Amino acid sequence: MSDLEAAVEAIESGELVVYPTETVYGLGADALDPAAVARVFDAKGRDRDEPISMAVPDLNTAIEYTAPTATERAFMHEFLPGPVTVLVERREMVPDVLTAGREQVGIRIPDHELALALLERAAPITATSANVSGQQSARRVADLDSITDSVAVVLDGGETGGTGSTVVDVETGDIHRRGAEADAVEAWLDGR
Repeated sequence: MSDLEAAVEAIESGELVVYPTETVYGLGADALDPAAVARVFDAKGRDRDEPISMAVPDLNTAIEYTAPTATERAFMHEFLPGPVTVLVERREMVPDVLTAGREQVGIRIPDHELALALLERAAPITATSANVSGQQSARRVADLDSITDSVAVVLDGGETGGTGSTVVDVETGDIHRRGAEADAVEAWLDGR
């Protein structure tokens, strides 16, 4: 069995996996399984009031779980796949634990071949950095901290870009976290 197959099986079994993206390594679990999402919070030592984003392989899959406006769709067509997380209204099947009870969920479509291969077989999965909260994000498997004690499979995709994704609420025009592509996101928001 390949590492990718093992990762898909682990996610389907409610376990956690580490996967590469174009930004940093991510911690993945079945984003629709509240118990699996809770394990992500526990592994990271993350406050349950801080939402976790969701990764999908493409825009059509994103629309299955969210209800983006026309403006959000236009933005997503422009920037995804890529190092941007877009806050959009979630659909009912997205659990409260993932969004910390909020009506929006962050959508991420990583521009990374191995991440997309995983997502094509196991989406949606959680999209959060693979590190204990407060610690530095991992750019290489060798940089991973004790988070690996909680995961079933680590997918090694080599060194990543190292800058976290930009998190944006397109409807309000707010950039919640400046990361990769932040200047381009800001220019798009200013020009709409």
